[in-house]
Amino acid sequence: MKDAIDLFGRTCDLPLAVGVLGLDQTNLLPLAAAVDPLRAANRKAEKELFRWTYLTPEGQPVQTPAGLPIAGPALSAAPPLDLLIVVASFRVEAQSTPALHSQLRRLARAGAVIIGVDGGPWLLADSGILDGLPATTHWEDLDRFAARFPRVQMVRDRFRIAGRIITTGGASPCLDLMLDLIGRLFGRDLPTRVASAFIYDPIHAADAPQRLVQTAALAKRAPVVARAIAILENELDAPPDIDTLAHRLGTSRRRLEQRFRAAIGQSPYRFALSLRLAEARRLATDTVLSVQDIALATGFGSQASFARAFQSAFGQSVRDLRRSRGH
Repeated sequence: MKDAIDLFGRTCDLPLAVGVLGLDQTNLLPLAAAVDPLRAANRKAEKELFRWTYLTPEGQPVQTPAGLPIAGPALSAAPPLDLLIVVASFRVEAQSTPALHSQLRRLARAGAVIIGVDGGPWLLADSGILDGLPATTHWEDLDRFAARFPRVQMVRDRFRIAGRIITTGGASPCLDLMLDLIGRLFGRDLPTRVASAFIYDPIHAADAPQRLVQTAALAKRAPVVARAIAILENELDAPPDIDTLAHRLGTSRRRLEQRFRAAIGQSPYRFALSLRLAEARRLATDTVLSVQDIALATGFGSQASFARAFQSAFGQSVRDLRRSRGH
């Protein structure tokens, strides 16, 4: 008799049948964070708990930004799956097709557990299977995700389990999720041994927030700067001026500027501007938003001021950047 396990209310035989759907321009790190814990769990358990198959949207190989291809059958031709992991990173909107949505809905109706990783939650939301559910995605896309999918209850968690539909951010949150999942299925000892194989300390809870800048160490030596950075991260579209920021932190502008320079070698103004421009460049590269919408999303009062700042920072306009990348 085969071993069986309860997978979120559904009895499944072992090994669990896992499909790993990779889209074109999927980063290797979140892909590895999703799959390698399964491999390590098999090894540490000394039995096959998971058996996975790589899949692509249409059965044609897709490329990762690192140049390595992902090859496998089309999602529509996949064998029966207990678990589907959808991993995506760049150009997600262009690949979010009605045919792919239909396949995702079919698997959800069949009772498969579906995990969206990195940009994967965008596909799940676009297919409608996240409607009414709490969900997260990569921190870079959280605000745009919330605006695009008002029926989804966006949370800033590292990962969120909503029944059989699970969403997570990029590589590190995905690793936390996979360790949590292994523990739910096979007991708390196994994920500890898996984490030790990676020399990884799984200290992050599911509802720990995702951050643009990792400020744990900074919070100890410069707590005011860490709090300021958190405000600037969360208010990219309407950043406070430096006087207002200092007032909210209970300090003076001069003192705040001194602490910023001592902690990170920049003024708060230059740091805030670099955050906004980095996000603007990402939106220009990874989305089809208009220049005006990018300017609004990154807190610029006019398209002209945004264009000047972008050109000064990157030596080219948004249009030229997109043209150079074949967009």
